[in-house]
Amino acid sequence: MISQFFILSARGDTIINRDFRQDLIKNTPEIFFRNVKLQSNDANPIFNIDGISYAHLKKETGLYIVATVRTNISPSYLVELLNKIVKVFKDFCGVLTEESIRKNFILIYEVLDEMIDFGYPQYTSTDLIKPLITSEPVLVKMLEQVHKPTLGRLGNFGLDFLKKSSTSSVSSLRPISKKDTDKNSNEIFVDIFEKLSILCNSSGYVVNSSIDGYIRMKSYLAGNPEIRIALNDDLVIGRHGGIAGKVILDDCNFNECVDTKAFATSKVLRIKPPEGEFNVMGYRTTSDYQAPFRLFPYIDEISNYKIVLDLKIKACFPKNIIASYITAKISMPKNYSTITPELGKGVTNQTAEHKTSENIVEWQIKSCKGGDEIGLRVKISLPTNVSAQTAKKDVGPISLNFEISQYNVSGLQLKYLKVDEFKNMKVQRWVRYVTQAASYVCRTA
Repeated sequence: MISQFFILSARGDTIINRDFRQDLIKNTPEIFFRNVKLQSNDANPIFNIDGISYAHLKKETGLYIVATVRTNISPSYLVELLNKIVKVFKDFCGVLTEESIRKNFILIYEVLDEMIDFGYPQYTSTDLIKPLITSEPVLVKMLEQVHKPTLGRLGNFGLDFLKKSSTSSVSSLRPISKKDTDKNSNEIFVDIFEKLSILCNSSGYVVNSSIDGYIRMKSYLAGNPEIRIALNDDLVIGRHGGIAGKVILDDCNFNECVDTKAFATSKVLRIKPPEGEFNVMGYRTTSDYQAPFRLFPYIDEISNYKIVLDLKIKACFPKNIIASYITAKISMPKNYSTITPELGKGVTNQTAEHKTSENIVEWQIKSCKGGDEIGLRVKISLPTNVSAQTAKKDVGPISLNFEISQYNVSGLQLKYLKVDEFKNMKVQRWVRYVTQAASYVCRTA
């Protein structure tokens, strides 16, 4: 069982605090935040101070979701419980930010009290909790809070990405509410989300790579009718070397609400969707695939005390696809006199600066189209006691972060999405493909 649960803002302010068992000191939020801030990197997800174990999740919005325990308890159990709590909060609030929590203060406590009683989990499913909740959610300006890629429209017989018919990307972030059924919004949202782990050598060739992906669904359909989705006909599960033209996944797993009887023969999944957001399928592959970006670093010795790094990034995806939020971080030599990053003439959507606290050059690119090549030059002046040959070895590696909308690397596709519709019931289907970097690293030597 857990003793306390609290949510802290990025500044350390306590937003939500529930003490279930009154068996611990009251200033645990302050102790937790002080310990997290003392760490040079991200704090461990679970750590112990004076006999009290702190388990936490740090969200993209800067929030800390924390549970404390004194008893000996399974670490994976704690982390899984926190993830379940976050999922349910997101279902009821739409988006989990400091503003949404403050505006839904009563709702959050109501949901939390239904989920946990005296430190013991009771319900962790949105559809079981929803009938017990009386408070209605307060909407926030979600477009300003969370970035999500543009949605494409999904027809019965394939994908039709029409910009004019695209809905706002934050439509899938609206909260679960009893009013949804009354309004008959009848929309369904599907994400095919992939995170890439890639290691490249200094020539830009991939040394090691893998993809972790999932299909996530959020349904606003009246009556929760059965849904059928079909994936690629050429999809192969398991390691099958030498099969050309196939989409190969090493392994996959399915949600308990998914019927996979027809999956082996026709690649069709039958789904009885629960309330809120859920993962239909998770998958992983290490098969060969085209990396979306190739990095070409070149380090030149100008003199004994000066070196120059020229970095070129090439976008290796179709021209009609746009990548955004691209950030390259380059480690610099420990000993230097000056470091000066330079962009090309007339460049307007890029910035580059040397961050002395981390001793890296951070290069940010707002957007990049497929086929584009972009470059950065970094001039490094060295003190007299450091040779250029030694400093060259200390440059790099280079890490890359990015997001690419309506594109995935594995080739996994949705052929169709069908709903067992009632009479006069129109269903809007929306799908989006998202590719992000989990660990995208290029060596410089």
